[in-house]
Amino acid sequence: MEKGTVKDIAFFSKALNEELELLIYIPANYSPLYEYNILIASDGKDYFQLGGIPRLADELIDGYIIENTIIVGVPYKNYEDRKRKYTPTGDQFEAYMRFLAHELVPYLDEEYSTAQIGGGRALIGDSMAATISLMTAIHYPNIFGKAVLQSPYVDEHVLEAVRSASNINCLSVYHIIGLQEDKVTLKNNTVKDLLTPNRELHQLLINHGIDTFYEEFEGNHTWTYWKPDLKRALIEIFG
Repeated sequence: MEKGTVKDIAFFSKALNEELELLIYIPANYSPLYEYNILIASDGKDYFQLGGIPRLADELIDGYIIENTIIVGVPYKNYEDRKRKYTPTGDQFEAYMRFLAHELVPYLDEEYSTAQIGGGRALIGDSMAATISLMTAIHYPNIFGKAVLQSPYVDEHVLEAVRSASNINCLSVYHIIGLQEDKVTLKNNTVKDLLTPNRELHQLLINHGIDTFYEEFEGNHTWTYWKPDLKRALIEIFG
């Protein structure tokens, strides 16, 4: 099996006014003669290291199980940085969505041979990174046609945004949540029920007519469960 390459790219975002260290996985079969889907992962370093997504993509692309896909990891600096960018109340939330849609996508379309349609672009994230993935997809449904949500952090801000969203029935969403996520201990030591609001989110997605894969798995809010789920997630969105 041929291995793809992972590039480290320094990217300056005007929207965020900072330099980001992107991780870009290019499949072994990359050629400008083909068109490639794009998968953008917030919590990027976690997906590349803890999730082992490059190796998984090698296997699935090599076996013709998923379509040709370029994967971009956008890492975070620390917990505070994640909160500021990934949650609706964060002061960089809007700017981060603009960076994804109006800076990162045009850059990728220019640098690589990409499909350049919403259905060829997906966002993926776990926990708060899943929150920003969902919120960006409903904010820019023509740019991003797909979202993979692994145990998203869902609160009333998220539910309200989904309730009031329009023209999002063309979206396709892959959504999982653990049955033991009814008691998740957050960084500030408060305990939150993520299961109940995720069930409510699922119902809202159905009400919007969104094509949704949904599962409640036996497990909790950790990479122990998200990593083994990645294979199915990639097959569901780009199989």
